[in-house]
Amino acid sequence: MRYDGQAKTLKNKALDDLVIQNRVFAFCPEIAGGLPTPRNAAEIQQGDGAEVIDKLTKVVTINGDDITENFLRGARQALEVCQQHRILVAILTESSPSCGSNQIYDGSFSRTIRYGVGVTTAMLQRHGIDVFNQYQIEAAISKLKDSY
Repeated sequence: MRYDGQAKTLKNKALDDLVIQNRVFAFCPEIAGGLPTPRNAAEIQQGDGAEVIDKLTKVVTINGDDITENFLRGARQALEVCQQHRILVAILTESSPSCGSNQIYDGSFSRTIRYGVGVTTAMLQRHGIDVFNQYQIEAAISKLKDSY
């Protein structure tokens, strides 16, 4: 589910097979961090998730509310889940300020995309977890197979 309460449905047989095998752990770091659904759009200002973790920039809503701590809390919880369950590969939603693995919005709320990673992606990557987006499921599965 997206920040605005809309579904972001993905049909992928390989992912469906992982779900059937009970190898998928669904987790939303933004909700885990205390944010409601629906909520106002949020973007990372002048940087990406790594810089948020390093406290060099912040995450704000379109109304100017600073919700950086919610994003950090959710990222830390995602990392804890991965560590507890020995998760080595994560598939996260591209363009999200939490989960983007290659691209995020530029912070202007103009729907302009730029290269960068979200807060949760940066947190997981710093701890050795490979992050893929929803368009890279086959690559994620291949990485999983290589890990075992």
